[in-house]
Amino acid sequence: MFKFIDQTGFEIKLEAPPQRIVSLVPSQTELLADLGLQDSIVGITKYCIYPPELFLSVPRIGGTKSVNHELVSQLKPDLIIANKEENNRDSIEQLREQFPVWLSDVSNLHEALDMIYNIGVMTNSQERASEINNQIYDKFNSLTLKNKKHVAKRALYFIWRNPYMCAGGDTFINDMMNKAGFDNLMYYHKRYPELTEKRISELNPEVILLSSEPYPFKAKHIQEFKSICPKAEILLVDGEFFAWYGSRMIKAADYFYQLCDSNSNVSE
Repeated sequence: MFKFIDQTGFEIKLEAPPQRIVSLVPSQTELLADLGLQDSIVGITKYCIYPPELFLSVPRIGGTKSVNHELVSQLKPDLIIANKEENNRDSIEQLREQFPVWLSDVSNLHEALDMIYNIGVMTNSQERASEINNQIYDKFNSLTLKNKKHVAKRALYFIWRNPYMCAGGDTFINDMMNKAGFDNLMYYHKRYPELTEKRISELNPEVILLSSEPYPFKAKHIQEFKSICPKAEILLVDGEFFAWYGSRMIKAADYFYQLCDSNSNVSE
């Protein structure tokens, strides 16, 4: 019997490396595949779109916040991978009555690396997990060194419209904003605060980042924000690179590197 502690301090017990895994988080589903565990994944959510071949071949058990418990039971998983923010607490507690549920809680780069390594240990793929972590660490270290030569721009990162909602300072998005060279004006607020047009104007951001998820901001929304903050630079950004905390972070660092090149003021 092997014991593991998840990122919320909850202990789970596994008799052997899991052979039947249900993943309730898109970024962690992609991570499992990149760890070489495709054949062990027996259930995913409708939002777990990467890798595409997995999405097309593995049973879907609902959404991240609307898990079909009956379908999960039919799949007989020996491990469920979930996340504190993305999945409902009541749902997780119900699943724990039947199955081992390892819950991640990620709000920064360090915690993301910890999550990747621990999933690697649980699934007997720690060597591959370490390789992924080394790639992420090296790329973000290079990005940090690059951004030291730039002045961070004051920014707001919008995840929703009607009402307008931004990423606060205790989110993973906030940490990625910092890594990408932005100073989050909502740093002193928790989670995803709502903002009025008046408040957005008062904050006077230099840059407004419009995410592709969960609200799918498009080019048509740029003028809407221009009318609120005429002097701000409005950017449509790929939300997966700011919010996904698995192996996609390797690609995220490259994305932020390009973003930094085109949108930072050199201070030297």
